[in-house]
Amino acid sequence: MFEKLRKGLKGIVSKISNSGFTDKDLEPLLWDLQIQLISNDVSVEVAEKVCVEMKERLMGTNAPRFGDKSDVVRTALRESLEAVMDCNNKLNIFEKISQSKKDGEPFSVMFVGINGTGKTTTIAKFTHKLQEAGYSVVLASGDTYRAGAIEQLEEHGRRLGVRVIRHKYGSDAAAVGFDAVEHARAQGIDVVLIDTAGRMQTNRNLMDELQKVKRVVDPNFTIMILDSLIGNDATEQAMTFNDFIGFDAAILTKVDADAKGGSSLSVPYLTGKPVLYVGVGQEYDDLEPFDAQRFAEKLLAD
Repeated sequence: MFEKLRKGLKGIVSKISNSGFTDKDLEPLLWDLQIQLISNDVSVEVAEKVCVEMKERLMGTNAPRFGDKSDVVRTALRESLEAVMDCNNKLNIFEKISQSKKDGEPFSVMFVGINGTGKTTTIAKFTHKLQEAGYSVVLASGDTYRAGAIEQLEEHGRRLGVRVIRHKYGSDAAAVGFDAVEHARAQGIDVVLIDTAGRMQTNRNLMDELQKVKRVVDPNFTIMILDSLIGNDATEQAMTFNDFIGFDAAILTKVDADAKGGSSLSVPYLTGKPVLYVGVGQEYDDLEPFDAQRFAEKLLAD
């Protein structure tokens, strides 16, 4: 996971550790760091921010001119990476679900994203996580366009033992979501997870339709699903969806196959929305909570 980025950062730490911490010493090395980040799909704005954070930390450090400074440098870089990933908008979705249950209302979550991001599989993984926490779940098959989408969600529902609310292909996705919420309310089900059709962020008509689904269903929470393998495109998707639809948090998929990892840094900083989970495999258990500190430590681990 993120091997290319980890290797690049390790080299930067080594270079800076053998340098002084003056402005003159750091300028070419921080430029190298910026290039290294950009080459690993970190957006230019975020790469620049990391370097600014790094410079502030190192120039304010009383480190010996000679001797091993690697721990100091590694700490400064870890804190700088954390600073851009920590968007000061930490959310605990399980606390929100718990409160909604206490209020006697189902908690509805709408999932959005383009085709091929692993949205439906991620919904199944999140269903499993909710079940482990003791919550009842109903799924809404709001992707009424893609051939096989309804059957795919129904198969996950069968495996997980949860009901899937569906209409026929070509029907109104907003109506599917609305019916699922009403079903949950009538049956005392805790959580409604609403699948939607994948759509390119450049297709205004489809984005308008997604706005309609959100307006009609009025979900408690909206999650953006992003494919970490597409790098800067994932960041662009997140920013566009956030502008048009609005979302509360993101889940990054296929992280186990991502050698770069740049979107993990860019998405929280540029959208102001946290990454809740990362997908690290195909099994239902392969959905890990995202923690900025732990992520930064993993990037800089020997």
